[in-house]
Amino acid sequence: MEIYLLTKNEGKISAAQSVFDKYGIKLLPVNKEYPEIQAETSLEIARHGAQQAANDLRAPVIREDHSLFVESLGIPGPYMNYMEKKILPELLIKLVDFLGNNRGWFEVSTVYAEPNGKVIEHTFKVPITFGKEPKGDNPKGWNGLIRLNEETRAITEYPEQERLHIWNQGFEVIARRVVDFVAGI
Repeated sequence: MEIYLLTKNEGKISAAQSVFDKYGIKLLPVNKEYPEIQAETSLEIARHGAQQAANDLRAPVIREDHSLFVESLGIPGPYMNYMEKKILPELLIKLVDFLGNNRGWFEVSTVYAEPNGKVIEHTFKVPITFGKEPKGDNPKGWNGLIRLNEETRAITEYPEQERLHIWNQGFEVIARRVVDFVAGI
């Protein structure tokens, strides 16, 4: 079985490949750009992209989207990419400290879509906290502040391979459900 993977992000490709290889599913790159809609949730963004690409390519497509939510700010996660460009890490530290809440989460949504309208979706949360100072060799944006739940290291302080089991959860659920669907289970 072959499925298109709608991303150019090397981390997402690695996470997806680590799962789909186990199921004998070949992932194919999508060599066309699709605009990303603005929405309140990662699920809406992933669903729209997967359905659009599946219809266009006339083949099954998987799209994963993740968003960062800062609990104390109350702004939908998909808009945080913009906020991160405007608010320096030092100011975010002051904001969450002033608001008394340094918690947040990543919302990760993975969607499988077929051109016939069949859709399989999975969303999960990854709890995080924000540290009081940027850490790591390359603390790009807020990444030097982000700690996975119960972790003292920033996500910039350890290799992505060490975190792969976290980010590939959505791909794992989708792969199992696709295999079950194809088998008629």
